[in-house]
Amino acid sequence: MRENSPAERLYNGIIKENPTFVLVLGMCPTLAVTTAAINGIGMGLTTTAVLMMSNLFISLLRNIIPDKVRMPAYIVIVASFVTVVELLLEGFIPSLYDSLGIYIPLIVVNCIILGRAESFASKNTPVASIFDGIGMGLGFTLSITILAAFRELIGAGTVFGFQVMPGAYEPATIFILAPGAFFVLAFLAALRARIQDKKPKEEQHPVHCMEGGCASCGNKSCSGKFYDNTEKK
Repeated sequence: MRENSPAERLYNGIIKENPTFVLVLGMCPTLAVTTAAINGIGMGLTTTAVLMMSNLFISLLRNIIPDKVRMPAYIVIVASFVTVVELLLEGFIPSLYDSLGIYIPLIVVNCIILGRAESFASKNTPVASIFDGIGMGLGFTLSITILAAFRELIGAGTVFGFQVMPGAYEPATIFILAPGAFFVLAFLAALRARIQDKKPKEEQHPVHCMEGGCASCGNKSCSGKFYDNTEKK
């Protein structure tokens, strides 16, 4: 995939650099609000909206914001969008607003958002920054929704509020408490790493300058001498 293309940014955020299972960012909401699947998807989509819009505006203003005050400026931009999202949730989805509580305003200092602002949006075009925000946001949403669904299933026998386990099932309530969040997060992170390790690795083979094509070779410093390099198939 072409670097910084929409597809590459989406793949990067959802799979390659997943903020929860790979970068291990945003652990505060990840561990605190994932007691139910609806909370996970709600927090994830809220964060995605803020991440996408803040990335866009920071990218647009990247040549205007003075370097010495860039972090305070990023926080002001993020806080503005968090305030808008918080008011919308309070007005239209009050039950979700009540469930997420203090963790909505804490999105302002979420290290996923500030990290993408500093490492990507401030250095790239608005379009690439939007898709970077969407990719990272969807990766975060997917991760914490899966985490929350596991915790809700084992700890309450339901998923999204619907009874899944048989009536005789005895819920393991520890999984909807703080220790359960760590247990499930560790299990899912290990599972993801195990799957990644099983993928076939790209083979490498040697390439020698003396095989021909010296006239068009970019390694002019060898002056026709044997030069060994490696390239992926």
